[in-house]
Amino acid sequence: MTASTLSARPGLPQETRSTCPYCGVGCGVIIETEGSAITGVRGDPDHPANFGRLCTKGATLHLSASASVTRQMRLLQPLRRLTRGGEPEPLAWDAALDLAANRFAGTIAAHGPDAVGFYVSGQLLTEDYYVFNKLAKGLVGTNNIDTNSRLCMSSAAAGYKATLGADAPPACYDDVAHADCLFIIGSNTAWAHPVLFRRIEDARAARPDMKIIVVDPRRTDTAACADLFLQIQPGSDAILMAGMLHLMQRQAWLDTDYIAAHTSGFAALQPQLAACTPERVARECGIAVADLLQAARWFAGVASGASAPRGRTLSLYCQGLNQSSAGTANNAALVHLHLATGQIGKPGAGPLSLTGQANAMGGREVGGMSNLLSGHRDLGLPQHRAEVAALWGLSEVPAKPGRTAVEMFEAAADGEIRALWIACTNPAQSLPHQSAVRRALERAEFVVLQEAFAHTATAAYADLLLPASTWGEKTGTVTNSERRISRVRSAVPAAGAARHDWQIALQFAQRLEQHLRPGRPTLFPYAKPGASAEAATEAIWNEHRESTRGRDLDITGLSYARLDAAGPQQWPLPEGATQGRKRLYEDGVFPTPDGRARFAVLAAQGLAESPGLRYPFVLTTGRLRDQWHGMSRTGTVARLSGHAGAPCVQMHAGDMARQGLQEGTLACVTSARASIVLPVQASAEIAPGQAFIAMHWGSEWLGGQSAGGRALAGVNALTTQERCPVSQQPALKHSAVKILKVDLPWQLCAMAWFPEDEALRARTALAALMDAFAFASCTLFAAPSSADTPQRTGVCLTAAGHYAAPDAVLERIEGLLGLASEGTLRYADRRQGQRRAARLVRGAAHNTLGALLLAGDTEAQHWLTGVLQHALPTDPYGRMLLAPGAKPPRGTQGAVAGARQVCSCLGVSEGAIADALARLAGDAAARLSALQAQLRCGTQCGSCVPELRRLVQGTPAQARAA
Repeated sequence: MTASTLSARPGLPQETRSTCPYCGVGCGVIIETEGSAITGVRGDPDHPANFGRLCTKGATLHLSASASVTRQMRLLQPLRRLTRGGEPEPLAWDAALDLAANRFAGTIAAHGPDAVGFYVSGQLLTEDYYVFNKLAKGLVGTNNIDTNSRLCMSSAAAGYKATLGADAPPACYDDVAHADCLFIIGSNTAWAHPVLFRRIEDARAARPDMKIIVVDPRRTDTAACADLFLQIQPGSDAILMAGMLHLMQRQAWLDTDYIAAHTSGFAALQPQLAACTPERVARECGIAVADLLQAARWFAGVASGASAPRGRTLSLYCQGLNQSSAGTANNAALVHLHLATGQIGKPGAGPLSLTGQANAMGGREVGGMSNLLSGHRDLGLPQHRAEVAALWGLSEVPAKPGRTAVEMFEAAADGEIRALWIACTNPAQSLPHQSAVRRALERAEFVVLQEAFAHTATAAYADLLLPASTWGEKTGTVTNSERRISRVRSAVPAAGAARHDWQIALQFAQRLEQHLRPGRPTLFPYAKPGASAEAATEAIWNEHRESTRGRDLDITGLSYARLDAAGPQQWPLPEGATQGRKRLYEDGVFPTPDGRARFAVLAAQGLAESPGLRYPFVLTTGRLRDQWHGMSRTGTVARLSGHAGAPCVQMHAGDMARQGLQEGTLACVTSARASIVLPVQASAEIAPGQAFIAMHWGSEWLGGQSAGGRALAGVNALTTQERCPVSQQPALKHSAVKILKVDLPWQLCAMAWFPEDEALRARTALAALMDAFAFASCTLFAAPSSADTPQRTGVCLTAAGHYAAPDAVLERIEGLLGLASEGTLRYADRRQGQRRAARLVRGAAHNTLGALLLAGDTEAQHWLTGVLQHALPTDPYGRMLLAPGAKPPRGTQGAVAGARQVCSCLGVSEGAIADALARLAGDAAARLSALQAQLRCGTQCGSCVPELRRLVQGTPAQARAA
């Protein structure tokens, strides 16, 4: 039995250790398989990132890898489009790779190497990344390779380099348990990194005196745990932290000895600090001066009126700092606080950026971005270019800076980049300013998409689609937020004809070599004849390892064998070292020319787009608890839609009233770039003058057609392409918008249960009809269930328009929902635009509702949805199922109220929790404990615990009987 294979006894599932593919926490998982099928997943109790815990997304990974999902959603063979907009046709692998090599070679010969670009992903493995980087910079001779990590972590990397000298997070997860103060800024950790948040909860329980400061424009579930919540104005992060530093200096709370011994540039920062008076900072941030002072005191670790040793502060931060036109300045301002107070290089202290994707760190390590080279080398330094050229056996690597992510698509839209290779990412959903992105994809002469899932928004623009392996099938390594390298292992063979990402890039590169350097030895000698994929992957990793020798991330002391035997390891771990380093800079020496950390004077201009008369609201974007990125994977698991099942724009209730908007009203959200339509939801999290839309809702899920007849493109149609001037990270968090009620009098609600092998395909077919309406969304829903009950999947299409949809469209919808079959009740009034249908399903005890369509008057959906989702008997209602109006028949109210799931693992609804809390007495802690004992909610992955606490605190305790 090896470290990777846990059980192989006859009759028992095979178990394989691997790593979760979602966020940068980097949780270890144990994959259970039977034959070639993944049947289960659980947290790895021996993995130091999660110790067996998983969030809702990780705990349902096996459901996203089921045979039915693979058959319906995976890209299983190479496909070629002969004409843009046409249906792709199957193609053999050799023919597909020959076509790609010929087209890229022709473009390079005619227009030069910079006429091609590679856009890759933070979800690639390090080995995949390495081959792509060498392909672009070594073989093609272009630095036009960038990654979707540019959208999430480039400002963090730039901030570390500007202040500490290297892109190296200095702290670790274990510091949470040692910190006296946690400073969480720009991160809804409870939702974006739930397993790390479990460690915060543990630390708080073990050390109740620990202080938690949360800084965020939204009052999130993370903010609910705070001792001090600073609900700042969007874009005021940098001035807030400069104001804290101003107060620390004024109050003599700085560690002046540390500043003198280990830093430079503090004097140059003084004019900037002097301008950040408490009164100005409080005004611009929208907070009280007293709260600013309290934050500064706790961060500095200074006890009030005492001479106790300085407490230790750990900072956790994510996209709220990074996705800003001042992203690098934001990050530098936070590091300044640590340097000025000596809060770095010791247990419980330091700035720890929370990586967005599973291997965004690994991509930075191999230099897989347009401004980097392997081993944290800078493209702009001739010595670094020479070192990489020597390693690769080349005379040189190109010096001309490459295009960053947004620049690459701007260049394609302008005709400067003619061929695009996109791998493991979905730019037609995730990049800002979608109209510009889609112009780029339309104008590019040749677009290759290397992808595991067949129906992403980007797939519609690809001339060549190449099927890639995915989680559970891949082998290699990833690096998490705390610099910890973990093995990813294959538990089952790749589905269909899919190949590993490094394999596709390598086989393409070897063909391209025949055009660009014929007769010369290959630059990609990893896959020896007869060697396994594991051996080839290890050969790639060994070359990457050698590129780190003598660098700040030196891993020459690591090997696959050591990772297999000893488990995940942190870098640096140079040759001869017995273990990696938990914390960096403990000796106060930094990787800068003089060994000192730097106070970097960087201008922070605030918002890229400020609200005004025309666009009075600031729109922010962010994650949902149970979804991931564009939902190509999590969107296949209906259970994960129970918590937030449909797109909406959240607003402050007062703003809604002033705009004449009510809960569920459709509104048009418009920026300087585009408009989208979606329902409005009141939220106590949102401050006046702001709005929030989850980042996941792309055109695969949210659609419609503009007045000009153009298809709407999801939330990122609204966002700005403005970028941080240093990191080039786009300001996805902040856009100026107006929000106006839209009058779409004709509405549609259509939903149905489907067999497991049909639901996802049906949703895809229904989603293709969204552009027939002015507004539409097409999502999944699930029956209340648990980890022990079978998954049941439904599909819901909601839509609205100025006029009734054509009969042909409605008949197509009815056909897809099975409403053309026997057992369907019908009502139609064409003159009034009314149409209703309900399909009954016969059961042994009673009939239930299997599908429904309401067109025109859809008010009855509020109770009919409950009847359908809860499988209530329909016998008492008869043709009342087709009746108009919102009032439900007696007996259905309980199914309608509080149906939203809070606990996704066990299917516990908000209504069930409210009913239970109404009968519970005691303080908040006692009622939470009793609630969990009674309903078991929050006892599995724990992702819902912050919301449970909020619900407990918001519900009055039941008085004890006398």
